[in-house]
Order: sequence, then structure tokens, then C-alpha cells
Amino acid sequence: MKISVKSIGVISAVCLALWLALSPPSLFTPAAGRAAAFTLVILSFWATGFVAEYLTALIFFTGAVLFKIAPANVIFSGFSSGAFWLILGGMILGVGINATGLGKRIATQVTTRLNRGYAGLIGGLVFSSAVSGLLMPSALGRVVLLVPIAVTVAEQFGLHKDRKGYVGVIAAVVLGCFLPGFAILPANVPNMVLSGLSETLYQYTPLYGEYLLLHFPVLGIAKSFILWGLILILFPDTLTGTSHGIESQAGIMSRSETTLSVILGIMLAFWIFDFLHHISPAWVAMVGACIVLLPVVGIVNTQLFQQKINFGSLFYIAGILGLGQMINSTGLGSILAKQCINMLPFDSGTPFLNYLYLAGLSLVTGIFTTQPGIPAVLTPFAGELAAATGFSVKAVLMAQVIGFSQPVFPYQVPPLLLGMQLAGVPIFEGFKICLSLALATLVLLIPLDYLWWQLLGWL
Repeated sequence: MKISVKSIGVISAVCLALWLALSPPSLFTPAAGRAAAFTLVILSFWATGFVAEYLTALIFFTGAVLFKIAPANVIFSGFSSGAFWLILGGMILGVGINATGLGKRIATQVTTRLNRGYAGLIGGLVFSSAVSGLLMPSALGRVVLLVPIAVTVAEQFGLHKDRKGYVGVIAAVVLGCFLPGFAILPANVPNMVLSGLSETLYQYTPLYGEYLLLHFPVLGIAKSFILWGLILILFPDTLTGTSHGIESQAGIMSRSETTLSVILGIMLAFWIFDFLHHISPAWVAMVGACIVLLPVVGIVNTQLFQQKINFGSLFYIAGILGLGQMINSTGLGSILAKQCINMLPFDSGTPFLNYLYLAGLSLVTGIFTTQPGIPAVLTPFAGELAAATGFSVKAVLMAQVIGFSQPVFPYQVPPLLLGMQLAGVPIFEGFKICLSLALATLVLLIPLDYLWWQLLGWL
């Protein structure tokens, strides 16, 4: 009987998990040992695609309750998370954008400006998506608005779901939406977690311009160029459709398109000015979703809702969010971070290696805690890390950005999961581009960032 690579990976993970559960290392508390074992199994299922993603999520919920890994309010916290409801709202709005034809109309305008070959299309989508991070503070909100349009753009150019170019278009928009946003202070959740904890623990609040100058040239601009190149390498394709003559077919906007345009415009205004009203982007999206579902509005009817909403994806997202909370609540994330800190050979006489270790520590921590958990776990240790490296506390805090700006697995970042689920792109495709970008970050961007920090006098 032939055993697949997926099966070998899962069997290995299960065996290691049994060892962790039955004989946990001394560094683990009993609760953390059980959490580590269970997490290892669940992550192996998600990473290999051994079973469907939603089924792995259901196994997580069921197993975590039966084995008493964490309290129920922690295990099911994904369902109460704003990210879950933002995703549901985004799905409903995406159905409306496609059903009314508004997505095709906007895509027409995009295609007429990016009809310069596949490379030009990908480059234009990456950089226009990156610019959206300067205008709109919610990465999930940016994905919600842009992915349905990206799907239509791909189809108009003949890049259907069975082609690499379709994945390339979706990757350009989704990754362009949130990767450069890590270099823009209010654009992504981990940035704001870091800023809040830095102020609370060390009375240091990064300024918008200071943060942008330190991170955006390398982690924003340079990474966008690398993303562009990697997409062309990993998902090569050619355009078989054309935008010629599309403009004349657009016609006058229907009542439904006009209504939805007004709703989206109001939502966008609320997202942009959230610093004034402090309403979560999730509830802005849900208000918009409820409005388009109203029979009197007539944009998304009951049949469309039941047929087009992927409830399996929602369970998957809730499982990912619940897993992250479980890791943090059991202390597993903090234990692993402390252990890594003790193992790293920091030396004040080797600043580049210290810088590399700090970035690597942040990157590895995200594998176990997801990206928003990185600043929550590492920020309390900034004083000790500053003493060990000889860097300032400010520099140690800002070094986290290098790591949490680059996920290794798609499950680490809800915007990436949302974008792939909305567009129907397999998770493994997201893993390929994330891993490639992580390697490029280690080889190219970290040394370049180190030189930039030295030029600015941060090291």
C-alpha cells in the first residue's frame, strides 16, 4: 500500500503529539503540554490538507472540549471575534457585488488601465492594493472590497479558476492589501497591538511618520517588488481575454448597482474615519450586509445567501481564531517564546546577528501564536532582549515588525485566509507564496532592512 507524503506528515505529528501529551518536557505545564500536543495535530491537518479545512476546524472544537484543553469561551472565541463577523459580512457583500454586476463594472475600469500583459496586470494590482493601506485602516475590510473585483478582473482576462494566472491575480490583491500594510501604523491589527503595549509597558508610542519611515521603504516598497516577481515565477500565465470593446457593453448602472455603490461608499467612509467614531470594521461590514439582505433592498435574496455563502470557510476561520486564543490562554505561546530567548546566543558585539535573531524570533513566534499574538507575547520581554543585545528598547520593539510582517503559513493571517476563501483558492497555494516570501525576507529584506536602520541611526 502506497503511503502519501501527507499521511507521513500527519502520522509523524500524531506520534510527536502523543509523546508531548504523555511525557511533556519539564518546560511545559500540564495544560501547556496538552495544548502543544493538540495544536501540533490540528496544524498538521491544516498544513497538509489531510482532511477538509472545515472538518479540521470541527475536530478542533470537538477535541478541545472533550480533552478539556481550554475553557469553552476560549475554544469558541473565534465566533465572537470581530474578524469572524467581518468575514461573514464580507462574504455577503461579495455576493452582492457579483450579483448586481457592480464587480464587473469596476473590473472593466481596472482592465482598461492594466491591459499591458500579465506582468503589467500583476504589478498594477500589487501596487494599487498596497496604496489602499494608506487610505483604509482595516486589512480585512480592504480584502472584502477588492477580492470580488479581482475575481472579475481575472475572468475578463480569461484567467479562470483552473489557471495559475487566476491564483496570481488573487495573490497580488490579497497579499498586496495586507503585507505592505504592516509598514503603515494603523493599517493592520498587529501594528496597533504593538503600539498599545509599547505605550502601556514602556511609555513609548510610535508616531505615524516615524513608523512609516522606518519600515515602509523596505517592508512596504521593496517587499511589493519581490511579491510581484515571485507571483510571476510561481504562477506564470498569459492573458487570453481582452478589454477592447468592454466599455461599450457596460451600459447604465442598474438600481441595484447604484444602491450597492452608495452602501459601499458609506461603509468605506466609516472605515476610513474609524479614529473618529471607534466603531469596529466588523460591525460596519455587518450593518452593510444586513442592509443588502433586506427584501426591500433586493440585492441578496434568500436563495443567493444559501447558495453562495461558504459556511465551511466560516468554521475554518473560527477554528483558526480559537486555536490562537487557546495557545495564548494556556501559556504555550509565552513558554515557547521564553525558551527561544534562552536558546538564542545574543552578544552585544554582533549587532547584525542580534538583529537577525530578533527578526527570526518574531517570525517563529507567529507560527505558534498567529501574527496578532506576536507583539502580545514578545513585547513584555523587550527590556530583557534590549539588555542581551545592546539595542535600545525602541529598536527591540520595532524589530518585531520584521517578523510579524511575514507569515510562513496562511493560517497566521486572517486577511489571507479570507481572501483565499472568498476567491476559492486552495490554501496550499497561499502556503507556497508565503514560504517563498519568508525565504526572500531572510535572504534579502532583513540585510537590507538592517542597513536602512543603521542609516537612520536606530542601531
